[in-house]
Amino acid sequence: MVDIDLRYDRWGSRLVMIGTTGIAYDRLGSRASELGSWHLEYDRLGSRLVSIGPHRIEYDRLGTRPTQVGPWAIQYDHLGTRLVVFGGHALTYDHIGSRVRTIGPLAIDYDRLGSRARRVRSDAPFTEELVVALFLVLYLSAQASAAAAG
Repeated sequence: MVDIDLRYDRWGSRLVMIGTTGIAYDRLGSRASELGSWHLEYDRLGSRLVSIGPHRIEYDRLGTRPTQVGPWAIQYDHLGTRLVVFGGHALTYDHIGSRVRTIGPLAIDYDRLGSRARRVRSDAPFTEELVVALFLVLYLSAQASAAAAG
């Protein structure tokens, strides 16, 4: 069994480690710039993530939802609001439907308040696809929370 801790900065607002993989931020500290050895690239306005290392991200025709990350297709529910498949891995949500509980073999545990993912468990190896999927899911959740907050 693989047990992966997720660590946040001292204010608890930014994810800085996924297991032993560090996440670096830009000078202003507002957006992730590196995931381990992978550079994170954004569009010209700096608002939309367009690549995670060698994996290009394609968006829907409105440019709002990722539909492909490298070789991995992304599918959404019938309303188009919740990501339900990343590559070959189905995602499940909690009973309210707001927090991702699993990404394929990855089970995500949250803190007591349920606002932050704190640990990931898996019986399967932590592959490159799962690292990208986990990062993207946490990134999109953080973006949605930030948009809802203000």
